[in-house]
Amino acid sequence: MQILLEDPLYQDLPNPVQGPEDMALIERRHIPARFLRTKDDGTSALHVMRAPDPKRPFDLEQIAQYVLIYGRPGLENTWQGIAVDFAYCMHWRTLFGFALCRALCMNSAGKTTIVRWFTLVMACPGLYQEAVAAYAAANPTQSFMAQFGANLEIRQVHVPDDQVWNFTDDDAIRVLIHNHIPLDWVDHAYTYGVVYLEQQFHQPTMSLDIFQDVDDERLQHLAVYGMPPAIPNWDGWREMSEEDHYCLLFKRADKMAAQQDPEAIGLYYYIGMDPN
Repeated sequence: MQILLEDPLYQDLPNPVQGPEDMALIERRHIPARFLRTKDDGTSALHVMRAPDPKRPFDLEQIAQYVLIYGRPGLENTWQGIAVDFAYCMHWRTLFGFALCRALCMNSAGKTTIVRWFTLVMACPGLYQEAVAAYAAANPTQSFMAQFGANLEIRQVHVPDDQVWNFTDDDAIRVLIHNHIPLDWVDHAYTYGVVYLEQQFHQPTMSLDIFQDVDDERLQHLAVYGMPPAIPNWDGWREMSEEDHYCLLFKRADKMAAQQDPEAIGLYYYIGMDPN
């Protein structure tokens, strides 16, 4: 946490924050003015952070900031599949996998159920590669051409409410192929699938048998294909920015003033740990 270590004001913060007086102290003394706005009543507050723009589904930086502040990282009730460590760093590969699923399923009914199947495909090395090869063999005149370039066209999944539970991993693969999603994108999202699986095993779920079967298949494919390669520019841990630091500080003060404990006891990774 380079920012925390280099910020001398952080050393002076009361710990823990006791109530509204300390919150006001943090608000006025420790948060730079560029991160604050003045409300109608004259008090200061953080700038409102907008939700990620659906027209820019792969703006990973915006997604990371929003999840960090509003996504309850580390808790069970969170945006699942995103790896967060004890320093509130987020792993880029998990952010990418989350963004890809979100782009494919944003407006669908039963989105949580449908996203699960895309995630489980990503967790199984080589599965999408095998499906693309089978598609190419079955359609020799319509070869698979992955999308590339700055502008992508993605057709989102729309499943009627009464058909959501019939959606499977085969359907997820067909959607990926129909959208010409590159093989290296699904490989890159492997970490997202692994973290998603791990989170399911750490919380009560009625689908534990499904997740266990997927994990067994994952290990079998891993022995054959090895670790799926990452896209270098989107790999590693995203460190907190200065703005992230103050947003979290302000949010913690707000929670403590309301006599709520904001500390998570959920799934954090050790700093620098490989989530794969």
